[in-house]
Amino acid sequence: MDAESLLLSLELASGSGQGLSPDRRASLLTSLTLVKRDYRFDRVLFWGRILGLIADYYIAQGLSQDQLAPRKTLYSLNCMEWSLLPPATEEMVTQSSVVKGRFMGDPSHEYEHTELQKVTEGDKVFEEVVVVQIKEETRLVSIIDQIDKAVAVVPRGALFKTPFGPIHVNRTFEGLSLSEAKKLSSYFHFREPVELKNKTLLEKADLDPSLDFMDSLEHDIPKGSWSIQTERGNALVVLRSLLWPGLTFYHAPRTKNCGYIYVGTGEKNMDLPFML
Repeated sequence: MDAESLLLSLELASGSGQGLSPDRRASLLTSLTLVKRDYRFDRVLFWGRILGLIADYYIAQGLSQDQLAPRKTLYSLNCMEWSLLPPATEEMVTQSSVVKGRFMGDPSHEYEHTELQKVTEGDKVFEEVVVVQIKEETRLVSIIDQIDKAVAVVPRGALFKTPFGPIHVNRTFEGLSLSEAKKLSSYFHFREPVELKNKTLLEKADLDPSLDFMDSLEHDIPKGSWSIQTERGNALVVLRSLLWPGLTFYHAPRTKNCGYIYVGTGEKNMDLPFML
């Protein structure tokens, strides 16, 4: 959700029980304005909160003028002091995938994981038990990256692609109609396209290259991993991810008000295919 309309956005997303205390809201409003100025971001998004056992991580992301350019991610434990996180790498994701359970809430906390490694000495090959230490900060970077790639959402038309390549916020976007807002095909993944590149020319024939340049949610696997509901007498459409419980996207039809927030434990619902 956009930091500039934070109070309204939190109000719209509150149907999922995801809110912040008045002092946290006041702290975020002030500190995110300073983050935008100090880091010279074009736009700042309040990404959400990852719940820890000791403390919670409040996450914000900074965007440049090109909306699909790599985003800078920051975290805070008190909503006032923000620290920049390193970009996620394949090694980080692989390394932290072995860690299960809740976050502690301490970035310097180290998880211990034992694994068997084959060691060769001359002609002999034997297995050795190695203890690998993984920092919670590394796991935090990895989880945020996975959630962004899997369930970050933007409505069709909110962004547009210029003939020269960069993607900008569509200032003329006035929201989806109610009938469109109830369809999964009206929403895209807020990341570089993956599935779109595999489509044939015939499938791309009906697409508008300036608007349909991202992957649609309707082809997500497993099918049924999104829940669409209307609230407040059809004045609000809410999408909830069943794959990453805690991710809520909201959109008020025929208005510019839309965004997503994640408030959860940072754990993926691996049982979803068996629940559908």
